[in-house]
Amino acid sequence: MSAASFSADWLQQREPFDAAARDRAAGGLQLQCRLAELRPTGARPWRVIDLACGTGANLRWLAPRLGGPQQWLVVDHDADLLRCWPERLAAAGGAPVDPDLALDMPIAFTGTGFDATIVRQQLDLMTGLETLPWHAADLVTASALLDLVGTAWLHRLVAASAASGVAMLMSLTVDGRHVWTPEDPMDAAVGALFDEHQRSEKGLGPALGPDAVAVLQSALEAVGYRVFSAASDWWLDGRESPQARALQCALIDGIGDAAGEQSRLQAPQVQAWQRRRRSMAPEAQLRVGHLDLLALPA
Repeated sequence: MSAASFSADWLQQREPFDAAARDRAAGGLQLQCRLAELRPTGARPWRVIDLACGTGANLRWLAPRLGGPQQWLVVDHDADLLRCWPERLAAAGGAPVDPDLALDMPIAFTGTGFDATIVRQQLDLMTGLETLPWHAADLVTASALLDLVGTAWLHRLVAASAASGVAMLMSLTVDGRHVWTPEDPMDAAVGALFDEHQRSEKGLGPALGPDAVAVLQSALEAVGYRVFSAASDWWLDGRESPQARALQCALIDGIGDAAGEQSRLQAPQVQAWQRRRRSMAPEAQLRVGHLDLLALPA
């Protein structure tokens, strides 16, 4: 396995909140303006590699903002997630595609101002990272990946990117901030246990967790990249929508379960925290800290 596994349902549940967070971060990154610096000349399409692509939320958000003709190579270790692409693209307004289409067969996804051709590839990113066509790419991107990887893997990513002079857009990396309103006396203790759990092995080396963006930025700047970052926080207000309440409850379950695994001794207190937090969710607010990073070659 090349990274932690996530269900298609979880990825679908978080997608609208990811998109809203990325919309806010795009202004801080001056994303449209800076991506324009990279735009291929003439009729040549954008060539994009999407790492740990899941069911395609990253492409669905980014392709309209790149604009024009595009060629995407999207890679993930989970073939089941890759098989979800035809259905998810059709739901996003793309043309119907045979859901049983072989993974190596191209898919077309067209919208206002853009036309993307997509090739899916099942790949273990621990063993296969350097086999990707780095020198053919204009941009390498990923969403919600970096906090799952280790230092050694991250430096391999930087080395491959720098050798080809490719730009990088890494979105929605957690930075360790969980701001709950109202507060609970166990918030800090549960958060500390969850942070410890995030740094465990996820398949790409001992995970960097909240430190990932800082480590990546330092490594990229050391090889001459211009690096920009902006907050892409989730804002989950249980009073606003059932979807926000549901995602907040999913996070309460996930954070609590991870914290309980990290300390069996404190598991009963963590479970009590979960019960209190779930009961508060209809009136509670949660801010989950994320960072987006854009790196442009010198």
